[in-house]
Amino acid sequence: MAGRIRREDVEAVRERARIEEIVGAHVSLKPAGVGSMKGLCPFHDERSPSFHVRPQVGRYHCFGCGEGGDVIAFVMKVDGLAFAEAVEYLAGRVGIQLRYEEGGAPRPGEEPGRRRRLLDAHRVAEEFYREQLTSPGAAAGRAFLAERGFDRSAAEQFGVGFAPQGWDGLLRHLRGRNFTEAELVASGLVSQGQRGIYDRFRGRLVWPIREVTGETVGFGARRLFDEDQGPKYLNTPETPLYRKSQVLYGIDLAKRDMQREKRVVVVEGYTDVMAMHLSGVGSAVATCGTAFGSDHARIVRRLVGDSGSTGGVQLASGASVGGEIIFTFDGDAAGQKAALRAFGEDQSFSAQTFVAVERSGMDPCELRQAKGPDAVRALVSGRQPLFEFVIRSTLATYDLHTAEGRVAALRAAAPIVAGIRDAALRPEYTRLLAGWLGIDDQDAVRRAVGGARGPARGAPERRDDARGGRRQDQGTDGGRADAVTVPVARMAVPDRRDPVARIERTALEVVLQHPDLVPGEFDDLGPEAFSALAYRAVHEAVRAAGGRRAAQALLQASGGSSTGWVDAVVEQAAEPVRALVTELAVAPLPEDRPESMPGYVRGIVASLVEIGFTRTIADLRGRLQRMDPTDADYRSVYTTLIETENRRMALRSGV
Repeated sequence: MAGRIRREDVEAVRERARIEEIVGAHVSLKPAGVGSMKGLCPFHDERSPSFHVRPQVGRYHCFGCGEGGDVIAFVMKVDGLAFAEAVEYLAGRVGIQLRYEEGGAPRPGEEPGRRRRLLDAHRVAEEFYREQLTSPGAAAGRAFLAERGFDRSAAEQFGVGFAPQGWDGLLRHLRGRNFTEAELVASGLVSQGQRGIYDRFRGRLVWPIREVTGETVGFGARRLFDEDQGPKYLNTPETPLYRKSQVLYGIDLAKRDMQREKRVVVVEGYTDVMAMHLSGVGSAVATCGTAFGSDHARIVRRLVGDSGSTGGVQLASGASVGGEIIFTFDGDAAGQKAALRAFGEDQSFSAQTFVAVERSGMDPCELRQAKGPDAVRALVSGRQPLFEFVIRSTLATYDLHTAEGRVAALRAAAPIVAGIRDAALRPEYTRLLAGWLGIDDQDAVRRAVGGARGPARGAPERRDDARGGRRQDQGTDGGRADAVTVPVARMAVPDRRDPVARIERTALEVVLQHPDLVPGEFDDLGPEAFSALAYRAVHEAVRAAGGRRAAQALLQASGGSSTGWVDAVVEQAAEPVRALVTELAVAPLPEDRPESMPGYVRGIVASLVEIGFTRTIADLRGRLQRMDPTDADYRSVYTTLIETENRRMALRSGV
């Protein structure tokens, strides 16, 4: 086995690899005097650049955290590579053929060239897939692209390819290029089954997912054929190269525009990225099977740059003093919820954050087809500040024409404004909130916002329903499609001595720990089933992850383990909610006997459903008391009351 890389080759790599180019792929660098460049440090969070690069001497140093070194040290630190792997990566970039000394075998897991071999496997796989896109078997893939307005040149620009339907097309090709079975398994390009390894992607359109350096580290694959029983989109699993929380599709193509425009547009899918770029929005990227998180935010900040200064004046006018993060979501209810979840991540970085939502319901790909590139660019230019979007979306669920609706809306929106950590922005949005509500007494709004900051400091959560006064005419499914749940800045749980809160909590505990025992009624619960905001946020994550049905499918696929299910819920939860999801997933249950667990779980869910019926019955009785028996709607309300009471009785008798 080869040993250490020859010293002279290491020195040649140091000399030939231009540090400003390597660092510039991760950090937006600006001139900082003669022979020096600076930017935001990639190794610690900062608002004012203290990370300096001096190309002439091939060195970098951060005066904030003290990190420093040469180009090899930078790659080791920023990519988490061993020394030999970093040298091999740089050698590949500058075209140096490395030589190794005999003897001195490396430690296990650090054999020279392992990362390079995995990257080479992905490069060969990408070439294979791209060639296959022109084959007769890829007709469905070419039709998919053509139906969405993408021609051959667009496919080539984004590296789109086709994975043949056979089980070992890529496998045989890679074996023919002398890749070992261990390398193929480690790459994630193949899957391991009882009968051996086989192609992970089969009969699918594939997009290469690249690092900011341009090297392919994974793939995203779209289902094309009805007989394919897999998910609509299938991505590379977690590998030594691919970590979904740290990759952004299109980042290699978008980085230059991001640095030049000081802006990034985050969309939801691969075809949306293509549509954006082809419409002239070259700073568009997409996450790969996960929500936009803090790791993504750090990557974006390094490229976009961030002055760290935002203010109400700039936000109200839409101008940018630092970098801009623009979330462009679908215009449907799911897209709106995704935009609201981004609120939980917004304050983890100080670039100005906006939302661009197409009200017609079209995603960027559909918008480009229907109305052309100008409409796509107009969508981005018509962005709305994220804080404003969250507040206005919340207000839209209330009847602001009544005093009761305005008061209820104020109670719901005040915690959002109170959760804005920028002390300069909070008063501005307090003033705007008063105007949007139509409340002349700004002092009253300020008091409400000030009072809403109490729970964030650890006080017990208020028990009054923040959704009181909400409109009930939001669809035939109890408002589930249109319900808006705002992530809470810091999740405070209610007093466990409250019997209702205790049932809500336990219901979430059982659905996370024992989803196989949860009855189907749980998936019918809407957000209004949870009066505690913290538990409502967890329930939203459960629903976003697919609910009980998705959980049971994951359990079946994993042989009964709930790990994948809890991971899915955590992935869908906003950052402040994730710790609570974990807490609920490991909390001990009062019932610990396996033989009694099915009945216990059914009883808990039934109790939660009954509480919902009881609330509805109380509301209906109150309405009847306020109505005249001669009113046209009286009989309808009375009938609904009787039906609900009968459903509650049936539920009680069935437990």
